[in-house]
Amino acid sequence: MLHATNLTVSLGSRTILQDVSFTAQAGQLTAIVGPNGSGKSTLLRALTGELPCIRGTVTLNGADIASTHPARLAAMRAVLPQSTPLAFPFLAGEVVGLGGRAQGLADRALAAVGLAGFGGRFYQELSGGEQQRVQLARVLAQVWGSAGPTDTPRWLLLDEPVSSLDIGHQLLVMNLARAFADAGGGVVAVMHDLNLTAMFADQVALISKGRITGAGAPPAILTDALLSQAYDCSITVNTAPRDGTFVLPHLSLPGVSAGPSR
Repeated sequence: MLHATNLTVSLGSRTILQDVSFTAQAGQLTAIVGPNGSGKSTLLRALTGELPCIRGTVTLNGADIASTHPARLAAMRAVLPQSTPLAFPFLAGEVVGLGGRAQGLADRALAAVGLAGFGGRFYQELSGGEQQRVQLARVLAQVWGSAGPTDTPRWLLLDEPVSSLDIGHQLLVMNLARAFADAGGGVVAVMHDLNLTAMFADQVALISKGRITGAGAPPAILTDALLSQAYDCSITVNTAPRDGTFVLPHLSLPGVSAGPSR
């Protein structure tokens, strides 16, 4: 379990999160949604230990992350930030190898994200979407190659994992995350796309103005009232817009495997 209790986080003089409690279970995909500036990425960074909390605690698989050695944390979870700029000309395979150095692991992870054969290409020469998938391959290699106890769940903590991707690759990435959770791992993903959230998430945490305003299964949280209030606009769930075209992806990539999650 990943569990946070009464987190309060400030950046400078501004309080971003106020007394936020959050729980995610291994074997599930938990999505964090909310408008821009609501505190989604701040919450994820607090859950990873990247941001210090003024108040509150975070435990991962029963261990307080504030007092857990970084090597042990790295064996339990891998983190995908919103962006990872690189100043040096690394090859894609070298970037993935930063996550796991076992023989063949980088090639396997690149193939999983649809980049088979890209290991020898320079990272800076790839498109933004390709770079994002290389970074996802890196975190997959990290959890696959972890030397931690085999009975301890592994976790993927993903900040907007599909933000730069076309619709087909969005489905590929979300199917990988879904497969990882189905295999017993835990996934926490900051999401903007509410349709993909409804399709793939087991649990949803809705954040607005630094507070969680709803948490539960998608049908309980993705409602007209909660979403309209959080996003400050009129949102009608499961209703196509009048006099307009509505495009919605469907699950169409069976057999995707995210590898071992324990």
